[in-house]
Amino acid sequence: MDLVLVHPEIPHNTGCAARLAAALGLRLHLVEPLGFSLEDRYLKRAGLDYWPLVDLVVHRGWTECLAALERESERPIGERVQLFTARGGTSLFDAAFRADDVLVFGCESRGLAPEIVQAHATRRIYVPIRAEVRSLNLANVVCLATYTAMVRAGLALPANDGSHAPHPRASENVLPIQRARRSNVDA
Repeated sequence: MDLVLVHPEIPHNTGCAARLAAALGLRLHLVEPLGFSLEDRYLKRAGLDYWPLVDLVVHRGWTECLAALERESERPIGERVQLFTARGGTSLFDAAFRADDVLVFGCESRGLAPEIVQAHATRRIYVPIRAEVRSLNLANVVCLATYTAMVRAGLALPANDGSHAPHPRASENVLPIQRARRSNVDA
């Protein structure tokens, strides 16, 4: 399972998603343009000392991201993407997930671009909220959606009894930019 943030704007939310990806052993993809630098201190702080554990891939655009992800599974990418949007689709709690799904989240101010949603209109998933509330915080949705999708897909959650053993590189001053690798896929 992969996590994709399309044009994220707030470093704290992306840092929280990175920390979640590290905690679950998932790859995090960021689709440019980003609303911050990967050298941003707030991004680093939100990910705490877990950046050495983050498998981070940065893509020049949505098409490049899809092309890179397409190579990783026999199942077509159009069947793997799960678009999280506040505007319709299937409730997160009614949706089915598979182990090689790609969970896609839009930017904080505008969500996913209309052309992305239109191209995968049947792949929309929402988290039920009251009509008076426009949307939930991106980091909250990423966390809730990821755990729910993993359980529904039958993926094992980390076997941990609540104990903590610091990662050997936790004390290093690792910046997100040092963990990021660029996808080398042309659309």
